[in-house]
Amino acid sequence: MSENFSTSDHFKVRDLGLAKAGRMKIDWAESRMPVMAALREEHARKQSLKGFRITGCLHVTKETAVLIEALAAAGAQISWSGCNPLSTNDEVAAALAEAGISIYAWHGMNTEEFYWCIDKTLEQKPTMTLDDGADLIFRVHDKHLDLIEGILGGTEETTTGVHRLRAMSRDQALKYPVIAVNDAETKWDFDNVYGTGQSSLDGILRATSVLLAGKNFVVAGYGHCGSGCALRAAGMGASVIATEVKPTAALKATLNGHRVMKMDEAAKVGDVFITATGMKDILVGRHFETMKDGAIVCNTGHYDCEINLVELEELAESKRTIRDNCEEYVMKDGRRIYVLAQGRLVNLAAAEGHPSEVMDMSFANQFLSMVKLAQEGKDLEIAVHDIPEAQDQQIAAIKLETLDAGLDVLTAEQIAYDDDYAAGT
Repeated sequence: MSENFSTSDHFKVRDLGLAKAGRMKIDWAESRMPVMAALREEHARKQSLKGFRITGCLHVTKETAVLIEALAAAGAQISWSGCNPLSTNDEVAAALAEAGISIYAWHGMNTEEFYWCIDKTLEQKPTMTLDDGADLIFRVHDKHLDLIEGILGGTEETTTGVHRLRAMSRDQALKYPVIAVNDAETKWDFDNVYGTGQSSLDGILRATSVLLAGKNFVVAGYGHCGSGCALRAAGMGASVIATEVKPTAALKATLNGHRVMKMDEAAKVGDVFITATGMKDILVGRHFETMKDGAIVCNTGHYDCEINLVELEELAESKRTIRDNCEEYVMKDGRRIYVLAQGRLVNLAAAEGHPSEVMDMSFANQFLSMVKLAQEGKDLEIAVHDIPEAQDQQIAAIKLETLDAGLDVLTAEQIAYDDDYAAGT
């Protein structure tokens, strides 16, 4: 960590001089996040989080800044790090530091720096944790066990993290309750589908500027994120191929009009590949050996293990960065394979992450979950908890109001009919 950074006793960021540009980005996001604006106003008045210390590890984007500043306005003391080495927006990080937020994050950090930043945020001895990928929670459990007694609970933003935490819970390794924000309907049916779909294609286009129409677009994993990528790629004229291990997911892809095949076969015909599985080694050496000249490969899963770059390096004769976030690997037979964003999250490393409008709902769930933990955390069972249905509907209703959409209301007679099991033909 020998580079020149802007540092103080409460932050370490790339360059504090970027703060003005970062503030404009935050202001733009805030104008597109009316649900968060409403929650901030209400809870700033109530000071619902006064006296609580929140340590967060989540992508430092303009939308995350809106969440951070709302939590602070509600009275919380905040300390923050980025949850991915390439996803921090240095301008936003500078703006947060200038605003007095304790933050340790910059774009392009290595693994050692990544965990150093997490450790720095934990120096405030949090009462709650807010996570994306569970690296913060696992760090507490692995290296900072002395902090657990003081932590009421935590939240988890993404599919991969929730999967990891449920595994910890099954093994009875989890030491405090966690709310699975990812599993809220207002998160995964919107953020994961529409957010990931749009932002991932945004990242691909920024890194390559290729025409997607007419290309074979291979999506590995047809869950919420993968189906969102398929939806947007098809909308731009691509021919989508899905690869899956789950029969029901593969059937959904088929009935949505996509071809479904094994990756060994898809590798031979694909023009653009995106992994969205949460599993390692989705694209490996044997796939690279059969790919077309000019194939583009990227990942939108949380970790960078889905594309086996070690095996690609072994097969390649040379490698160079040909565009921002685009590395060209020349194989021994002259074929070229292009890897975007070093195999990390293409939507965050090569673009700006999900649009503000969709993060409005995801971060509303994070915000309300922090309020819930502040009020009820000490009484919650140590487990992974789902978002209450009522909270999902509340957030969706607020969002609909901001979109000027009206909802019908059941009459008393209809409500009675709904529970009348004797009613028939």
